[in-house]
Amino acid sequence: MNRIGAKSDSGEGGEDSRRFKPYPNGDWGNSKIKQVASGRFGVHAEYLMSAEEIEIKMAQGAKPGEGGQLPGHKVNGLIARLRHTQPGVTLISPPPHHDIYSIEDLAQLIHDLKEINPRAKVTVKLVAESGVGTVAAGVAKANADVILISGHDGGTGASPISSIKNAGLPWELGVAETQQVLMMNGLRGRVTLRTDGGMRTGLDIIHAAILGAEEYNFGTIALIALGCVYVRRCHLNTCPVGIATQDPKYRAKYKGEVEHVVNFFNAVSQECREHMAKLGIRKLDDLIGQTKYIKQRHVPDHPKANLLDFSKILADVAELSDKDMPRICQQDRNDGLHAAPLDDKIIGDARIAIREKTPITLKYDVKNTHRNIGTKLTGMIADQHGNHGLPNGTINLNLTGSAGQSFATFLCGGIRITLTGEANDYVGKGMCGGEIIVRPPAKRAFEPSENSIVGNTVMYGATGGTLCANGRAGERFCVRNSGGTAIVEGIGDHGCEYMTNGLVVILGPTGVNFGAGMSGGRAFIYDTEYIFEKTYNPEMVEIVRVDHDSQDEADLKKLVYQHLEYTDSARAKEILDDWDTARQKFWLVRPKSTVADAPAIAKTEKAAAAK
Repeated sequence: MNRIGAKSDSGEGGEDSRRFKPYPNGDWGNSKIKQVASGRFGVHAEYLMSAEEIEIKMAQGAKPGEGGQLPGHKVNGLIARLRHTQPGVTLISPPPHHDIYSIEDLAQLIHDLKEINPRAKVTVKLVAESGVGTVAAGVAKANADVILISGHDGGTGASPISSIKNAGLPWELGVAETQQVLMMNGLRGRVTLRTDGGMRTGLDIIHAAILGAEEYNFGTIALIALGCVYVRRCHLNTCPVGIATQDPKYRAKYKGEVEHVVNFFNAVSQECREHMAKLGIRKLDDLIGQTKYIKQRHVPDHPKANLLDFSKILADVAELSDKDMPRICQQDRNDGLHAAPLDDKIIGDARIAIREKTPITLKYDVKNTHRNIGTKLTGMIADQHGNHGLPNGTINLNLTGSAGQSFATFLCGGIRITLTGEANDYVGKGMCGGEIIVRPPAKRAFEPSENSIVGNTVMYGATGGTLCANGRAGERFCVRNSGGTAIVEGIGDHGCEYMTNGLVVILGPTGVNFGAGMSGGRAFIYDTEYIFEKTYNPEMVEIVRVDHDSQDEADLKKLVYQHLEYTDSARAKEILDDWDTARQKFWLVRPKSTVADAPAIAKTEKAAAAK
């Protein structure tokens, strides 16, 4: 796709960093569009900085309202490494994004992504359904650059049959409604409208353009050009032509060539030109949103088909108004970005330290209107040095006050941020390295271990780094944690949900539904009230006491000491002063069993490498 000037999408599974740079022969395997889905698999600073466009996948057209699922037998060593999980473990994407429960939350995530990579456009993927136009209007106001309307016919390779047959709507309905609502609300000129869902031919593009779409995605048909024979074994890992499989035996049968895809898209482009010539249209922009070029066909002797009324789909809302309504996007970006004066100042103050990798300590006062502190700084460092190219402790930020939303989001290695005060939601979301320390002021009139010091959805999708917070966190703590280390003194409901890696220590109460869908990593819970057995989710995890003189005890004690050193926590000191008694009140939460498929997967990969 890079060869022909188009864009490929990474999907939600992450991408190998080797693809971020051109190959010796001049080709480039980097996907220009990087996807951020609910599972946040492989989403980290370097991944986001390699993108020209970042796509927030709210749902899929073939299965709206459902999360993705990758069977364990398809999770080989490479996929496990990219997704920061264990080989052989089934991977589940939550149905919702755990940091999006309103249009304001979506606006914050869009802001997060534009802060870390100001060069990239942000796309929001929606599903064709009744009312999608209203949602799209909110997305445009939330400052997305591109809105993608996905139809039910696309992406069906590994979707449940019940969803393929019964869920979703054609993209035509979603595009028509979105185009009309955006035009009527004066928003069409701010965003690009894209569609997908079973696009096959140049005529499909012509139809989509007439209904209002400016850009078009091809999925299944591009795979067919590469040799897909549509046997629908994508979920079984036995694709007979070696496309949708990780099994070396089947991958050896892959015969696709780059030229096959190039030739296909050239043919589609030529077909579009021919149809436009018949209509007397010189430019595609002159066709977009011009529903006068399409009409409903009468089907002779078919009374049912002729009962359909497409008048609302084909309506031209511009004719119903005296206003001059744009039909296409008329600006390069839909930023609406709030300035980030604090991060810009930090970058300016630390520019030499970043370039030369020399340690520096900076101090600032913060307030809750300062959102995404450290995010723009992280993007600059990851762009120059990668996730972990800066030595630990190179940039030391000592902050005082109340930090706003998304504090230290996507933080990378080499940065330590110490906040004396408190922070709002999304602390450390997507962090891949570095350290975050949050502690209350020395002069305070409250007990830190009984009060919240950070908000909801902390360390969502983290792949590395460490958080120490002298106080409690809110709900959805460490959801989809894939490698981060966190120590806090209490959390709300749904802690460590869908966790696949990492280490979590909770020195206090946890709320209900702890560990739901947790398939990797470890969590230690200090249960002084002896109620954790009734509040955790036992479906995928088991709880055991921490054995004396075990590696688990050593790891736990080391982290409690670290928490005391970093935050001067009274709770940590109390535990360490009477360790023998306190240890007996800790639960170790871990996945129920080892993965049976992992040894077989490793053996198969080893044999393939030997060949």
